[in-house]
Amino acid sequence: QVQLVESGGGLVQAGGSRRLSCAASGSIRSINSMGWFRQAPVKQRELVAGITSGGSTNYADSVKGRFTISRDNAKNTVYLEMSSLKPEDTAVYYCNVVVTLPVDGLARGYWGQGTQVTVSS
Repeated sequence: QVQLVESGGGLVQAGGSRRLSCAASGSIRSINSMGWFRQAPVKQRELVAGITSGGSTNYADSVKGRFTISRDNAKNTVYLEMSSLKPEDTAVYYCNVVVTLPVDGLARGYWGQGTQVTVSS
């Protein structure tokens, strides 16, 4: 089993910053891609940022230049540094990790429990 524990959500004023963390633990051979998604009320879940095992990153157009994704492979942790936050960034943020399991060598995706980020105007 693989567990993901997210932290860092909360209330922040517009223009402020916030850092989200997501730590993976459990039966892991290796971690492939890691990413952050978000879901606002009455909207579909959308990709915010992703990072590959090699460190390549991609971002949603709406967050480019404001958010930075990074990972610490030694800690099996992915981070999302958010700055210049806007009210429209308000959402539940979920981390997603693709893990290769030692039991069968297959890759599977796992979701964090979600952390609420609320940006007040």
